Amino acid sequence: MSAVMKLKTLHGHLESLSGFAEPKIKYEQYETPAQLAATALYTIQTQFESIENCTVLDAGCGPGIWGIGAALLGASMVTSVDIDDDVLEVFKENVDDMEITNIDAIQCDFLDSRVCRWEAYFDTVLMNPPFGTKNNAGIDIEFLRMGTILSSDSVYSLHKTATRAHIEKKIKDWGMKGSVIAEMKYPLPATYRFHKHHNKDIAVDIWRVYHPK
Repeated sequence: MSAVMKLKTLHGHLESLSGFAEPKIKYEQYETPAQLAATALYTIQTQFESIENCTVLDAGCGPGIWGIGAALLGASMVTSVDIDDDVLEVFKENVDDMEITNIDAIQCDFLDSRVCRWEAYFDTVLMNPPFGTKNNAGIDIEFLRMGTILSSDSVYSLHKTATRAHIEKKIKDWGMKGSVIAEMKYPLPATYRFHKHHNKDIAVDIWRVYHPK
């Protein structure tokens, strides 16, 4: 199915968004590159029809690139959640700049058990979860698991390629189906003081995890 917007146009819109004002290491806040997000969202829509006319959840939304991109591609409703009040201010500015009206932001901990009230509420869940490289070991899997609970159809999630075998096992344990729909390079800029390299490319997979029919 074709998308309501050309990939180049989508990329241009996402490139104009503001990023983190002051990224916080405790939340592993890194910006998703516009090119990566645009390509992923375009693929999700054209190959799987999982955005246009769908209810979409952007989990751990940050400045909002995934949710805003989904809204631009014709999602019927987008709900974006993040634990950080400060970044939601940036998110709201981005939404206002884009003049998008069908997107809401909620401040909450995505892994709080009360979020389960939304069980199977959303058609599609999008996320670029924390990779769990510092003090949050395993948080990427916790995010993915919550996404599978809240989605009635599919979760699209970004993970390090190095974790592929582990994720395959988890998906099987959960009784879900899944596959890597794209392999990409995530250019990680030197965001925090402990970063030794100016820029580092990380191999990442975009997973589609879905309920077996």
